[in-house]
Amino acid sequence: MKILTCFMPQSSGTAYVCGEEVGKSDLSIRKKIGYLPEHNPLYGSMYIKEYLLFVAQIHGLKNRRSRVEEVVEQVGLTREQSKKISQLSKGYKQRVGIAQAIIHNPEVLILDEPISGLDPNQIVEIRNLISNLRKDKTIIFSSHILQEVESICDRVVILDKGKIVADRYLNANSDANTTGELRSYITLELTQALADLDSIRRITGVQSIEKLQSTEYKIYLNTESDLREQIFDTVVGSGNKILGMNAGKQSLENVFKEVTK
Repeated sequence: MKILTCFMPQSSGTAYVCGEEVGKSDLSIRKKIGYLPEHNPLYGSMYIKEYLLFVAQIHGLKNRRSRVEEVVEQVGLTREQSKKISQLSKGYKQRVGIAQAIIHNPEVLILDEPISGLDPNQIVEIRNLISNLRKDKTIIFSSHILQEVESICDRVVILDKGKIVADRYLNANSDANTTGELRSYITLELTQALADLDSIRRITGVQSIEKLQSTEYKIYLNTESDLREQIFDTVVGSGNKILGMNAGKQSLENVFKEVTK
């Protein structure tokens, strides 16, 4: 993130933002990026509008006051706008941090742990704010709170010791070549072991079968279609009986554990 935002030069390799190479077009790239670091560096002694006007001036914006009013309303700071930053809760300080990141209307928004340390209500508020911002911006969002990643992001990249170990669009219908899939599955509990596993594998949309116990199976799918009816007919047609059948989806937390263990 520090390399992409031109805060730190790369030691090797190349990075591009909006088609421009980091290290060669840094000033132009910075104009296109909004950045909220993990440790939000705010001036606590300044009032919210005073601080945002200062940031707008640094960016050389015209009509600064109207833009500050617009951003204050956009991030939900209207009721707090007359306060000093030091008087704000952490959730509202994060809003100020996001406000300074978007005040110049960047194409790319980079947020490093924006919901770390927030209470459940503040998390919902920041999540909704990010969801609104994503409508017209590319957002790179870093977090260890995987439930929030699943609820906010279109695509997930998991890093382990500096290497990409999973790269997945959360939309299962995406044609992107990715690894570490968040697979849908169906668990089966039968009266006896499956005699013909291939009959299940031949069902369109079945990816693989995992045997959990002698008569329990987990069937992984590569489709969002509900295959329980086809699986039911196949199992019962072979003379077996079903004691239980449940559909589910692999959580991002489970994928994280698998690819980083």
